[in-house]
Amino acid sequence: MSREIDVDRRHLVGTAAATIAATQLGASALAYAQSNKSKAAVNLPAIKPGTNTSFASLKQIDAGLLNVGYAEAGPASGPAVILLQGWPYDIYSYVDVAPLLAARGYRVIVPFLRGFGTTRFLSSETLRNGQPSVVALDIIALMDALKIQNAIIAGFDWGGRTADIIAILWPERCRALVSVSGYLIANPEAQKAPLPPKAELQWWYQYYFATERGRAGYDKYRHDFAKLIWTIASPKWNFDDATFDRTAASFNNPDHVSIVIHNYRFRLGLAQGEAKYDNLEKRLALSPVITVPTITLEGDANGAPHYPNESAFRNKFSGKYAYRLITGGIGHNLPQEAPQAFAQAVVDVDSLS
Repeated sequence: MSREIDVDRRHLVGTAAATIAATQLGASALAYAQSNKSKAAVNLPAIKPGTNTSFASLKQIDAGLLNVGYAEAGPASGPAVILLQGWPYDIYSYVDVAPLLAARGYRVIVPFLRGFGTTRFLSSETLRNGQPSVVALDIIALMDALKIQNAIIAGFDWGGRTADIIAILWPERCRALVSVSGYLIANPEAQKAPLPPKAELQWWYQYYFATERGRAGYDKYRHDFAKLIWTIASPKWNFDDATFDRTAASFNNPDHVSIVIHNYRFRLGLAQGEAKYDNLEKRLALSPVITVPTITLEGDANGAPHYPNESAFRNKFSGKYAYRLITGGIGHNLPQEAPQAFAQAVVDVDSLS
């Protein structure tokens, strides 16, 4: 679960498309190239969440400090879309989104972040660093390895923050942005200010992670811990055990606990980052405006901490922009709970770029 924090923390409150032949994908890519001149958005077909349970293609590639595991869908010649997961989630948040976009001719890349799934560090000597700017650098390295110059980047939770960071630090690599819960760049000084007790309660797991007991507890009970977070963050999402277990397997990554604990301790100012990334952190600490075309999304039943309304972060986006509240009991894991709405945002933000 991400810590959605604005410059001022006081704003916080508590298928049809599933399978498609390669020739059809090629035709879709051609159709995209022809229609892209007019940038006319199209309505995607409805899809029942959970229609798909697997990805057509899972791959590995060396990129930067990592050997990255990722799913890929759609034609290699299509415009790139990178979909970024949150915690405690994984690439299966996009198992229904990816085929919808692939059917429109996009090349869809869905990577396991460091510490998740089949992504591994190339060296045992590398610090298991979870600071957000480094996670964003991982995605830039993946884009380089895949020879992707720029992409629509979309995400929620950790993935939304990572997408925001890329849009700020490397806007030339981010053609357009879809971010669940808006502007997720934290100001270190603002985070030091205490919140009212009811609001602080929502961050219980971060305070737990600040202790060695919390680290040991998460390591021992990571399956049960993640399931608890799922139920709190998406109180109206009736996911089944099979859906959860597909994702929970990603938490068996040998570096998972170290990355998660370091991420949250770093964001609380309780763990150091690496000095070589200090310049990136200084730039992010200024809470820069995002200039690329953006659509922000929010679920109407998000049980995770999030902004009370769009006005709390609207001034952080200076380019073409739209906001959508997704209704129907949609919680924190928006792409998995409302895949058509998320995929539609990707298609529509492309029409803004």
